[in-house]
Amino acid sequence: MSNFAQLERLLVKVFPVLNGITKEEPVTIEELTNLHQLLVNQSIVPFIYERVFQQTRKTVRDTTVPQFWSHFTSSELGDESPARSATNLAAVASDNTRFFEFQHAIKELYTQYAFYRRQLKRLEIVCPASCIPVFTKKKPNEVMHFCDTFRTELLAQLPVHFNDLVDEFYKIAFRVFTFTYGESETDYTDVPETNQCVACGVATPSCLCQMIANAFGSTNKHLWQMGLLNPIAGYAIESLAMERIDVKVSDTKENHEISHLDSLEQWLDTVLLQWITRIFNQGSLEVHPEHKVVQDIIKDFKRKLRLHLFESYANAIMDQFFQIIIHFPSTRAAVDDLKVCLVNIKLKKCFVTTIRQMLQKRLLHPGVDTSDILTGYVAALKTLGHFDPSNVLLRSITKPIKDYLRGRPETVRCVVTSLTGDGSSDLAEELAKSESTKPKETNDMPEDTDWESWNPEPANVATAVQRALIAGKEVDIIAMVVEIYGSKEIFVNEYRNLLAERLLSLVDFCPEREMRNLELLKLRFGETMLHSCEVMLKDIADSKRINDHIVGEEGGFSEDIPFKLSALIVSSQFWPTFKKETMDLPPAIQKVFDKYTKCYEAYKANRSLQWTPLNGKVCITIENDGKVQEMQVTPAQAAIAIHFSEQSQWELDLLAQKMNMPPIVLRKRLVFWQSNGLIRETQENLFVLVDKSDESAKLADQLLSQQDNMCEEEEVESAMESASDQREEELQVFWSYIEAMLTNLDSLPLDRIHQMLKMFASQVDFTQDELKNILQKKVREHKLVYAGGVYQLPKS
Repeated sequence: MSNFAQLERLLVKVFPVLNGITKEEPVTIEELTNLHQLLVNQSIVPFIYERVFQQTRKTVRDTTVPQFWSHFTSSELGDESPARSATNLAAVASDNTRFFEFQHAIKELYTQYAFYRRQLKRLEIVCPASCIPVFTKKKPNEVMHFCDTFRTELLAQLPVHFNDLVDEFYKIAFRVFTFTYGESETDYTDVPETNQCVACGVATPSCLCQMIANAFGSTNKHLWQMGLLNPIAGYAIESLAMERIDVKVSDTKENHEISHLDSLEQWLDTVLLQWITRIFNQGSLEVHPEHKVVQDIIKDFKRKLRLHLFESYANAIMDQFFQIIIHFPSTRAAVDDLKVCLVNIKLKKCFVTTIRQMLQKRLLHPGVDTSDILTGYVAALKTLGHFDPSNVLLRSITKPIKDYLRGRPETVRCVVTSLTGDGSSDLAEELAKSESTKPKETNDMPEDTDWESWNPEPANVATAVQRALIAGKEVDIIAMVVEIYGSKEIFVNEYRNLLAERLLSLVDFCPEREMRNLELLKLRFGETMLHSCEVMLKDIADSKRINDHIVGEEGGFSEDIPFKLSALIVSSQFWPTFKKETMDLPPAIQKVFDKYTKCYEAYKANRSLQWTPLNGKVCITIENDGKVQEMQVTPAQAAIAIHFSEQSQWELDLLAQKMNMPPIVLRKRLVFWQSNGLIRETQENLFVLVDKSDESAKLADQLLSQQDNMCEEEEVESAMESASDQREEELQVFWSYIEAMLTNLDSLPLDRIHQMLKMFASQVDFTQDELKNILQKKVREHKLVYAGGVYQLPKS
């Protein structure tokens, strides 16, 4: 046989890939050596080297790759949606078929891959590196060069729907894994009881779980050896793991009273990461130290999945954060978990924006009562104060609520009512804590300060409240609520008004609860600011003692009086300003009042009484048409009843003149008796006493049924001027100073006026906003002119 014929025969036998054939015959070392010698003799070693690589790439591109992708035609992949329910056992059985088809295709591909690898091994012997010129030599490692070529050609022809099939393959394998290792998922177990295996969907005696596990392991091994595991399955594995994390996290949404973070991290380590480790480590959980690539892959997966776990869990908590705020502190565990999550994923800015918008949407609109907004605000302070002890995030999140509450006129009253009201509230509980945690005087420099570990406070922590928090103290809720207006005086004045109303409504003079509230408030606001309230309570006790003396035998008042009288004697300079309303009492009543005054003047030398006839309570007995009814009414209502008992018909203007009361106010007070069916308006501004014997009785009865609705406004009417009215009167003392300044300096801006008043008229504390309101009011009254950002007196 000629050398040429022998060379051709050996080339076909050793390298069938040169003819596009992917099946080979066994060869001996002697045959490989002979082939090498023949190629050297013919000086064609570089040519055959190049030719083998070219034909290998062509065969991979034209034969192996199309043959592999033919197993996954678009029609087969598109028959069913990849999102079929895993709980449907029939669908699970159908998935198994596709699972094994995928495994068979990968196995066939690996057979082809192994053939090409053996061809390269033969090439290393037949065409050694010493015989290949440098410019012809492939990569330093021919195997790596081939693997790159193989992956490139394979992935270049990737079908559109192939990733769906990969997802399905790994979902089946994960389902079997979770059932095999006792960590079944909720949606997988929610199936009817049958004799079929839930994991593989096959009758229990013919369960395919073990076969699936084996096939899954071999498939991953083949993909890993071909360098295709991460390119083909990496995204599917990561997506499936994140999907399972989201499902696991969703199971925690209904229970925020216990911490779930530790159990979620444990589940991640013992289920997901173990499954991923088995995939990349050929079924073993122990990664050898020399397998750096596997270690890096698993480490990367762990990092991504932990971050996704923290992000998913944090979002789940933030979605329910309003409920967590409302139910705090029972939801403290969820807040602690969120704190850990945000430290790891650095989403505090997103947290601030999300929670701020959530609170604005749920609280800050006209449909929510001020008391409810205040409750939500206090709950948010407690929750966020625990979440962020530095209080920086708290101020940023709650600022819109704080601004909104400042704009509602009833906020101060709601705060004071919550602090000192009858019912239980968060603010009342915080106030009660003052009794057990009385503030202690401390130096600015603690004795036990560790100067070596000292750090400055954050630049955006400004108030004493925040500094206390950083020092490890609990957030002072009441102090932060007071910061809504920035001044304690507003709340103290409102409390003084509220206390006055309550004391005026006390019939039995037992203000023990108010005394306790006052002592607690003194711990918060200081004794100086609440001195007036202390005097008010003392007036109650003194009034009871003085009244007992006057109506007793020594006082001489009880002789020849038609009714009992008990007076509340107050120190006018310490009580809030009473409403400037007048009323003349009926002569018989005024006579009794004058007698009481003389008895008081005899008991208290050099002192007299100035009565406020519109304040107080009167117990009267009404007899009409043979029916007797006892009622407790206001003095004005009692005076009206007396006048109608003397005269059964009154014109509104005449009665108003007799009682020295504006007609519009009198009409309002007549509504009470109209609602009780005793008075009716027969003509415009003409009121008559109802006679039950005539047909008007029916009308009176109808009006009586509406009593509660009609007199509601009268019942809640306050005897005191509002805090805002009193504050405005106090600030009016500045007007003379302002006129003098503008007369001398012609025009001044707001801030300059404020500075000068604070310097020369500091007897009343006030803010720049309050001064602006006064000046704007004077502008509307044409007493000032505002132009170009400055105020000036109008030119005469």
